[in-house]
Amino acid sequence: MKLLTYFSALCCASTAFAARPNVFKKPRPLLEKRTAGQPFKHPEIQKRASRFLTDKTQAFEVNGTGIPEVPFDIGESYAGLLPISDDPDETRKLFFWFFPTTHPDEPEEVVIWLNGGPGCSSLSGLLTENGPFTWEAGTLAPVQNPYTWVNLTNMIWVEQPVGVGYSQGTPNITNEVELAVEFRGFFKSFLDTFDMQGWDIYVTGESYAGYYVPYIADAFIEANDTSLFNLAGISINDPIIGDDTTQQQANLLPFFEYWNNLVFLNETFLEQMRVRNKECNYTDFYDTYFQFPPPQGPIPLLPDPFATDSYTCDMFDNFYGAALEVNPCFNIYHITETCPHPYSQLGIINTGDYNPPGAEVYFNRTDVQEALHAVVHTDWLQCSDINVFGNGNATSDASDTSPGPANDGVLQRVIEYTNNTIIGSGDLDMILATNGTLLAIQNITWNGLQGLQEYPSQTLYAPYHPEYNGGALAGSGVQGIWTSERGLTFYTAHLAGHELPGYTPGVAYRMIEILLGRVQDFGSTEHFTTQSGNYTGNGTIYR
Repeated sequence: MKLLTYFSALCCASTAFAARPNVFKKPRPLLEKRTAGQPFKHPEIQKRASRFLTDKTQAFEVNGTGIPEVPFDIGESYAGLLPISDDPDETRKLFFWFFPTTHPDEPEEVVIWLNGGPGCSSLSGLLTENGPFTWEAGTLAPVQNPYTWVNLTNMIWVEQPVGVGYSQGTPNITNEVELAVEFRGFFKSFLDTFDMQGWDIYVTGESYAGYYVPYIADAFIEANDTSLFNLAGISINDPIIGDDTTQQQANLLPFFEYWNNLVFLNETFLEQMRVRNKECNYTDFYDTYFQFPPPQGPIPLLPDPFATDSYTCDMFDNFYGAALEVNPCFNIYHITETCPHPYSQLGIINTGDYNPPGAEVYFNRTDVQEALHAVVHTDWLQCSDINVFGNGNATSDASDTSPGPANDGVLQRVIEYTNNTIIGSGDLDMILATNGTLLAIQNITWNGLQGLQEYPSQTLYAPYHPEYNGGALAGSGVQGIWTSERGLTFYTAHLAGHELPGYTPGVAYRMIEILLGRVQDFGSTEHFTTQSGNYTGNGTIYR
């Protein structure tokens, strides 16, 4: 497998593609004109007696008004390090930032969010996607996030596995089963500390978390202890769930042919790629297996394009190199981006990104680390510079030895156990394109049938909403397509790139409502469940 070739620097939420220069993965802020009765003003944090502040948790309490650079109260939260097992001699720990929900019903449930990589920090997702405050690339200051998932449920962002972010210790794993066992040990420590035993657990994430989430969910199932690991559902967006050849190489020609009015590759190059695609058997493979329903039986693995020194069948680099010639700031994570690359507070990954004078990586600041109870002077990186699957050897080039969860029965078991699995894709994501994810799904047999029986075609609707904060906007109306079959929902967001909750927060907010059972499906036209329902959708708010 060459997953680490592609994903060793992939932050599924906030990273550039380190092996390839001049790629910047952070989204440009969208500009929208909004007409509303009044500009959005986030409601004051409601102070109430906390069910979580105890003698056991006091050391983790975060001062909501003391977060550096954040000029507002982020509310109740807890952060710090917890061990990966009950062994008193265990010194390895994972870092977490936990936010109790602001929802008045205070549901007894918790949602885990994981970024990918492998080796990238989940604090990237908190700061740029679904956290209570966001600080998007190219902006001067953080803003309150009207679409934070904390509005709906209790949220925990976890830096894992060992070797990522503020976590402590030397990695000693080689595969996802070992990763999941360590995470399960950490999460037991978390549940015991915050007295949340028996609560419903939802595991969510993106990109390489397409591996993490199903394997961790499967480990919760295997524990056979719902008093601790009461798995209720999972959600992954823009995930790697199969093998990288099937999900990337085999569908890049149709991807670029579809989007060429945006990308502008010349016809001579495209014709060369059509010939190469046939020579590598990608054309026949795609035509044969990208069917709904799929041909019955396992979809065969394609040859590794890196098996020979010529890399002849590496369509990814062929297309990426051509796109850079046309647009030197072409972004594999969101293909509409053009120059310049905006600077991100999460730091830069390669020298192609701009690093302004005096810039500081936010989570590498001493005052931030002190506020979050991290080990001060930790060299925090958005994506680790050591191999988290190195079996204790930080410089090892060994990769994750686990097969894709779509190929080995893991994802099947999770779907059938929960009947509440949601997989999403941003249509403007090149690195893990929508049709590549669908190809991987067509190789899964669950609840008696293989694959999706129909191509997703139902209209996905995001509610109109009054949150017209110039720093945190979300589109509304028709936003994508979706389908749901036998306990699995698949959806797309037309305007999203790789980090779907960051680009289309309204779609992601509706998704989490569906996962939690608050809304039936993506066809619903009802308001967000956290709205009063007095918004008409035509730019007027009736008070």
